[in-house]
Amino acid sequence: MSSSHLSLRQSDRLIFLGISLFFLGLLVGLILPLLANPRMGLSSHLEGIMNGLFLVVLGLIWSRINLSKKWMTVAFWLAIYGTFANWLGILLAALWDAGENLTVAAGGNRGSDAAEIIVNFFLITLTFAMLSLCLMVLFGLWRGRHRSF
Repeated sequence: MSSSHLSLRQSDRLIFLGISLFFLGLLVGLILPLLANPRMGLSSHLEGIMNGLFLVVLGLIWSRINLSKKWMTVAFWLAIYGTFANWLGILLAALWDAGENLTVAAGGNRGSDAAEIIVNFFLITLTFAMLSLCLMVLFGLWRGRHRSF
């Protein structure tokens, strides 16, 4: 598969997954009163919307990122994992009334030890994924800044 074909497929998938995540964020907004922690649910609703839009924008600028095929694939999967883990981790915290480390949204609530471990796993891993992704995208955009289109 050629590099440009792979880039186009990844771009299309990022846009599709972005709209899907946006939609999931909207659905969470509909069930806020049913959640154990509606305030945390509002955070998940917003994370779904914002991360969905981020994936759409990333898909739209994907062809401007100048990285090797291998690093583009790594960036693609980091974007998918980071955005969906952000939405899901916060949603699980809302369902389980967990998220002790999310002080404002959790309102001082603490879930079971297992719930806190799962939520913290998502929070820590998504942080590394998104920071790495942003550095890769910035570097790829910097490398591609002199290309003529």
